[in-house]
Amino acid sequence: MTRHAPSPHAAPQGDAPRQLAQLRQLLLLVERIAGRRDRDDADAALDEAARIGAAYGEALPVLQRRLDGLTAETSAWAAAGVEALSRAGGAPAAAARLADELRNALDDLAKLLKL
Repeated sequence: MTRHAPSPHAAPQGDAPRQLAQLRQLLLLVERIAGRRDRDDADAALDEAARIGAAYGEALPVLQRRLDGLTAETSAWAAAGVEALSRAGGAPAAAARLADELRNALDDLAKLLKL
């Protein structure tokens, strides 16, 4: 029997709500680097995290697994983007592009939960 090592980007099952909250906080930081005023404040991010957690808990298991996988993928490319941004010295144009992509990805993930 062949055993495969878990993917280094695989998140623990049920970890999506926590990761999504962290990605929202990362988005706020990247937008600041881009020189944008925060479109979301900390209270709105916390409110959204609570709504996502509740919706995730009520979702069918197949949707939860799908969201876990997509959130892990998003976290992986966001981390790579932040690393590249760091190497670029925090270039505002690069930060703006990363912020836009991250915002779109987070909006798509929220749509899976019908938020």
